[in-house]
Formats: sequence, C-alpha cells, structure tokens
Amino acid sequence: MAVKRHECYEVKGDKVVLQKRHCPRCGPGVLMAEHKDRVACGKCGYTEFRK
Repeated sequence: MAVKRHECYEVKGDKVVLQKRHCPRCGPGVLMAEHKDRVACGKCGYTEFRK
C-alpha cells in the first residue's frame, strides 16, 4: 500500500517536520521506504538494514 507524501510530515507548533529520511544517493526529494527490518529507496535501490 502506498503512503501519501503528506503523511510523511508532522506539524509541531509553527514548524513542519519530516518523519522519513531522504535517500543519501538520490538526495533531497526522494524518501526512503520504511520496512520492518530495513529502509530502502524505491528509485535507486539503496538499502540499510536495521539490527
């Protein structure tokens, strides 16, 4: 199921805070998908596994 982009942000007071990470390879604008055991980029395939 796809996550809508506006669901990746949270409003705290007067600021908007991004809840997900940007891909280190692709840069700003490309968010990492959060899975149970890893975070992955859907564009380039970069993956970081959690311990």
